[in-house]
Amino acid sequence: MTIDTPTEPSFEEIRADLVRRLEIHMAPFHLAGDTAANRAAIERLTSADPVAWATVFTDAAAPFEQRGDERAAAGDAVAARDAYLAAYVLLHAGRFPSPVHPAKWESYLRSVRNFRKAGAFFDPPLEVVTRPFAGRAGEGSAVTFYARRRPTDGGPVPVAIRWGGVDTWKEERVDYIDALLAAGFATIAIDMPGVGESPVLGSIDAERQYEPVFDWIRTQPDLDADRVIVLGMSYGGYWAAKLAHVFHDRILAAVNWGGGAHTFFTREWNLRSASAKSYLMDLGRARARTVGADTYEEYIERVAGFSLLDQGLLDGPHAPMLLVNGEDDQQVPVSDMFTLMRHGKPKAARFFPGGHMGYGPETFPTILTWMKEQAGIARAKGT
Repeated sequence: MTIDTPTEPSFEEIRADLVRRLEIHMAPFHLAGDTAANRAAIERLTSADPVAWATVFTDAAAPFEQRGDERAAAGDAVAARDAYLAAYVLLHAGRFPSPVHPAKWESYLRSVRNFRKAGAFFDPPLEVVTRPFAGRAGEGSAVTFYARRRPTDGGPVPVAIRWGGVDTWKEERVDYIDALLAAGFATIAIDMPGVGESPVLGSIDAERQYEPVFDWIRTQPDLDADRVIVLGMSYGGYWAAKLAHVFHDRILAAVNWGGGAHTFFTREWNLRSASAKSYLMDLGRARARTVGADTYEEYIERVAGFSLLDQGLLDGPHAPMLLVNGEDDQQVPVSDMFTLMRHGKPKAARFFPGGHMGYGPETFPTILTWMKEQAGIARAKGT
């Protein structure tokens, strides 16, 4: 059996799901932006056609970017930041879930521009860092990531590196970054392989893209290169688990929040999960794009060797790991967490009610507490 285009929900179902996501601040509306403008844009959608889709959201974003420029020129930092973020949210929705068409890609590029404009007014501000990367033929030559850190006079601070999955990229989850900063971490946000500004497609050794990040951390006197913790979300949890093994000497700990490890890459699971109702639309195409595949069938073939078990990594040395997911995940098999737990050193794990990622009021706080304990800052913060 082959699938080039997994079964998709109807447009009416997609639009209703977008409204629901807006109401509960779920992707692509993790940031609220201008709720009224977001809702009005959703109401103007007439189809899921990528050109029509992107046009609605990019047109809605234009006045906010203009206002951001005006308020920035006037020295009104707060108003400029909020306007740019409102534009960003609309443009992020315009490329969501994945820029599988040039119109959506253009919306993505504009979203990045507005996010960086807003980031100049963050507290602490966003640093856009670009480091050389020794890419192979056809790969990029640089890695770009976002750093945020507060001034410190108490010695170097631990570093949390966060990335998402096939649709939530480094511009997203400012709320988590802010919480990590408040907990005492410096933060880095980066795209997982195959998405955003990653210089590489997903491949059996795409973790190479993280080496320049580790090297950069060592050049920063206020950052503690011996206390680096990685947090990979959704598909990105796979890369966190892989880094825990491949770079166990360069990271202190790793969190796999909702990622796969073995069964996730099998043909059976990919066919079963391709039309998961917890995903808005285009899951197959979003996955395929991460490895440069033109069809979902080609994606299934390319990831056949991604299994960490089949690569022989799981019984080797690894950094301490926390495994988190929802008990009823339809996108990523929860059994992969148990595969990780059966091999190597004992691991911490927490499963929550619900589907993919196990989102709930205690999920991220649980992860943050574990990260603080691993970094040795929980007691220092009096918690």
